[in-house]
Amino acid sequence: MKKSIVLSAVTVAMLSLGISGAAMAGKPGFEKCTGIVKAGKNDCGTSGHACAGQSSKDNGPDEWIYVPEGTCEKIVGGKVKK
Repeated sequence: MKKSIVLSAVTVAMLSLGISGAAMAGKPGFEKCTGIVKAGKNDCGTSGHACAGQSSKDNGPDEWIYVPEGTCEKIVGGKVKK
C-alpha cells in the first residue's frame, strides 16, 4: 500500500514538472513582444498584475503578447522579451 502512495506522489510530481517546463518554454514559433500591446489585450501577467487581459494602458513597457518569431523588432516600439 505504501509503495502505491509513493509511486502516485512521484508520478504527480513528474507530471507537474513537465507541465510547468512546457509553460515556461512559451509557444514554438513565437516570441514575446513588449511595448506594443493595447490596453486589456496582453497575453500574460507582469509585475503589476497576475493575468492576461489586465493591462491598463496602451504600449506598457512590461506588457507583452506573442507574435511570430522575427516580427517584434519590425514593429515600431516592439522589443523582444528575453
